[in-house]
Amino acid sequence: MPTPPQQDAFAYAMSSNQAWAGYKGHQNPEFFPKLATGQKPAILWLGCSDSRCPETTILGLQPGDVFVHRNIANIVSPTDINTSAVIEYAVTQLQVKHVVLCGHTSCGGAAATLAGGRVGGVLDLWLSPLRALRHAHEEELTALGGAGGDKTAATTRLAELNVEAGIRVLMANPVIQDAVAERGLQVHGTLFDIASGRIRDLGLGTNKGKGLRSGHSVGSDGEVVRGRYATLVFQTDGAAGMQVC
Repeated sequence: MPTPPQQDAFAYAMSSNQAWAGYKGHQNPEFFPKLATGQKPAILWLGCSDSRCPETTILGLQPGDVFVHRNIANIVSPTDINTSAVIEYAVTQLQVKHVVLCGHTSCGGAAATLAGGRVGGVLDLWLSPLRALRHAHEEELTALGGAGGDKTAATTRLAELNVEAGIRVLMANPVIQDAVAERGLQVHGTLFDIASGRIRDLGLGTNKGKGLRSGHSVGSDGEVVRGRYATLVFQTDGAAGMQVC
């Protein structure tokens, strides 16, 4: 729900929080007390800071279901100690079962990279991996977004390439490698389509070559993480799907 006109955004958010907390507490009096005892999320979500991509909301899940790290353009760098710390804690301490790297359409970082020029400040340094991808795939991206081409298609393709590059970094991470070998940790590369609200599995990571668009039916042998309005199902082979309930 958009913030009503003439109302301070922070004050509105605080008021909404009170209403949400009251509703959740009335709906399930044990929800918050149980949440306060600790967390055991099944999923580590690595995504973009974009305000249109709130992971728990788009997955149809609840507080406590997803451990999260987000940054500009969902870039995964092996030298970023922030990202590395989140991965290590989630994988070794929380023992998550799935690591999900999610890019998205209409990505501002991808669009700025394709447009060329400087963004300004530290952002130019941060977006260096995207510029490297642009140069490495110049021919393909130019064909998509060149004269008479679709700029949206080129931006989406760069976002996909960014997820693919991030998955390579994740699969080379020793902490993830050990968890994959020792307990079957699953690593997924996905893309969120803002225009439809749906997440697409790109068939990367431990699920390489087995991409599945969310919304497809799945068998009963999958592991289920339940939300209030939807069920996110991860198959034993790593495939993922959404079931609305």
